[in-house]
Amino acid sequence: MTTRPLSVPKILITALATVLFWMAASIGYLYFEVGYSLQIALADGVISVLFLAISCASLSNLIGFYQPKKEKILYILILMSVLMLVSVYPPMYILKWLFTEELDYLYYLESSFYFRVLFAFIFLGWCTLTCQLYYKLAEQSDMQERLLITQNLAKEAELNKLRHQLQPHFLFNSLNSVYALTIMNPTEAGVMITKLASFLRGTLKRDDEVWVKVEEEMEYIQLYLDIEKVRFSHRLNVAIQIEEEALKMCLPGTFLQPIVENAIKFGLYNTSAKITISISVKVQNNVLLIRVENPYDPKFTSEKGTGFGLSAIRRRLYLLFGDSQLLGTESIDDSLYITTLKIPQTNDKNHIN
Repeated sequence: MTTRPLSVPKILITALATVLFWMAASIGYLYFEVGYSLQIALADGVISVLFLAISCASLSNLIGFYQPKKEKILYILILMSVLMLVSVYPPMYILKWLFTEELDYLYYLESSFYFRVLFAFIFLGWCTLTCQLYYKLAEQSDMQERLLITQNLAKEAELNKLRHQLQPHFLFNSLNSVYALTIMNPTEAGVMITKLASFLRGTLKRDDEVWVKVEEEMEYIQLYLDIEKVRFSHRLNVAIQIEEEALKMCLPGTFLQPIVENAIKFGLYNTSAKITISISVKVQNNVLLIRVENPYDPKFTSEKGTGFGLSAIRRRLYLLFGDSQLLGTESIDDSLYITTLKIPQTNDKNHIN
């Protein structure tokens, strides 16, 4: 198994603090407690601790770059044993060479050999446990990060799928209407085809935009309504009220069109009379509130359902905000159907994408 080594800043800070501490402790002990000269105390403390630090750094990187899946404990014990010898024997030979005339100090070196071996082994063991813990936490952190990235990619893919599913849904309905108009009113069919082309051209331009301003979305909706008015002529009236403050607010692109389409469907399809669909857009407590009202027949609605559009919007709301209840519907006196959409406003829309 491979894992990444410790990051350089953390290695430097931890290693430097540890090396300085043990150098100071070793030098202080030899100079103040044992009574050796400052030269001997400095040489012993610096050389011994420096070799031990190099052994610990080597152990950390060897464990970080490679760990076998099998016989892992044996691998670590062999590393510790080899590095323990490296941290003890070379310093002793160097110190003996430097102070060949100091017989008392040479005797101290020989008598402290096993203590140095034990200390090095314990210190390397502590280093091993610390590295293992760090690498385990780092590996878990990497796994969580990869999982989060995967979840975000899956969410983005599903959002794009839902957005693109809405366009064929609308196009299918519009083409059916064009077909009907070519028989009953060819002139109006030509007008509708022209507006439909403009509508789809605008849709392609907005294809990569997850968030759009209300002002842009309403222009998009107005073009959609123009297409629908060609279909239904004088039967369709639309009353739109938008607060000035709401125009600069944002909402996910193509959110409003399925709601308006749903209102037209259940407001007009079951009657030959004129109907009025009301659209209001305002801001309450930093939440964009969109309300669409249309007349409806409860019997017709129960038979036909609420269509694909609203279910797709609920799913997108859940993916974007974790709350599918931001889209609400209610009926009043079995004659008026109200759809309410709430879009929380945030300072940074990009993190929701």
